[in-house]
Amino acid sequence: MPCHRHQEWIRFLKKIDAETPQDLALHLIVDNDATHKHPKVKNWVKRHPRFHMHFIPTSSSWLNMIERWFRDITHARIRNGSFRSVDKLERAIRDDIDHHNANPKTFVWTKKAADILEKVERARASLNKLPSE
Repeated sequence: MPCHRHQEWIRFLKKIDAETPQDLALHLIVDNDATHKHPKVKNWVKRHPRFHMHFIPTSSSWLNMIERWFRDITHARIRNGSFRSVDKLERAIRDDIDHHNANPKTFVWTKKAADILEKVERARASLNKLPSE
């Protein structure tokens, strides 16, 4: 969607709700963007108890698979490209998605959970050393 506000997020949640069998619980792993924590979103989720929001830790974009995808598509198609219009940029992105989907590969984590948790703890310790405002 052109905008990334709470209204669009709720529209997306409604789409998931409508297109997923009602007997299934839905666990959404999301980042800490304000859009995902907006009061209207919280109220919507509260009224839809099969939705369970799980927030990744702050400063851990490497845990967010969409961030990984953005990095890969930026490297493969966007960074060195020249796009004279939004349409041409969108076409390049869609071409990359089509290319990927023609021969998809499962992402496999290579780090052990203990290594990831150690990195999170180091990051948390560093953040806790920052002066409070």
